[in-house]
Amino acid sequence: MVVLVLLCFVSATFLRLNNIGMSNRRDAVLAADTAGNTAAMTSRLYDLQRFVSGHLNTATGAFYLEGQYKRDAQKIVDAASSYNDSNGNVNAKAEAVCRPQYTVWSPAYVQCFTDQLALYPPSPDPAQNVKLPSPDLYRYDFIAPLWSADFAGWSVAATLAVGLVIIVRLASLGVLRILLHQHYKGI
Repeated sequence: MVVLVLLCFVSATFLRLNNIGMSNRRDAVLAADTAGNTAAMTSRLYDLQRFVSGHLNTATGAFYLEGQYKRDAQKIVDAASSYNDSNGNVNAKAEAVCRPQYTVWSPAYVQCFTDQLALYPPSPDPAQNVKLPSPDLYRYDFIAPLWSADFAGWSVAATLAVGLVIIVRLASLGVLRILLHQHYKGI
């Protein structure tokens, strides 16, 4: 039992050290994201993934690269804002085509106007055109293995083995006691 208690303490210590290592690496990824250093962020993500895949108790949980998302979204908005419409005022062009055909405002006039607007590319207004990247592309969630061959893995395996030996020994002593009690009951 003393060995089991000591092994439990050692296993818990190694599992905690693995978790601290994962937290430090995840914080490094988030710091690189905040700083805007894409090369460092990629390197830190690879380091975090490699660490998590080789150690117990290191699941990261979901986290997002918010800084990178904001930078990429801003690039898309800036690109859409700098778009120059070579077609001029498309509303005025649609009005010039449809107004002579229809004297009053009617559903047919609206359909004509819509058809004329469809002939031109979308508005350069970023709020209308911009397709922002999916936030799921900036979400990361690394999952730790069930067992790994690191100090924590071996200490957990030893703890389980000693616990199993103790359970088997207690069960066999219980069965032996019952058998002896049954055998000597008739004497």
